Amino acid sequence: MNNLNQKEWVTLKIDSEDSVLLDVRTVEEFESGHIEGAQLMDIQHPNEFMTAAQALDKSKSYFIYCRSGARSGQACQLLNQMGIKATYNLDGGILSWNGDVIT
Repeated sequence: MNNLNQKEWVTLKIDSEDSVLLDVRTVEEFESGHIEGAQLMDIQHPNEFMTAAQALDKSKSYFIYCRSGARSGQACQLLNQMGIKATYNLDGGILSWNGDVIT
């Protein structure tokens, strides 16, 4: 897992060929505003999260965020344990995001 600030996170995401953007917040948080292109994988529903995680392509790079960076850090660790090597946590989460959000 790599904790990256917004500039590093966005730059690396752009430079990564097969990147996937994951939002690990709740449905309500996601609907209140999310980064464009994000897929929702609510980590607070562990069974559903793990089922979705097992279906992920291990060869891709995953850029993960939550509200403050804590849940997304946990998600990165779980995905790493499942054999996904390239996980990148948005340090500070969406609270530190100063880009556009989709509502």
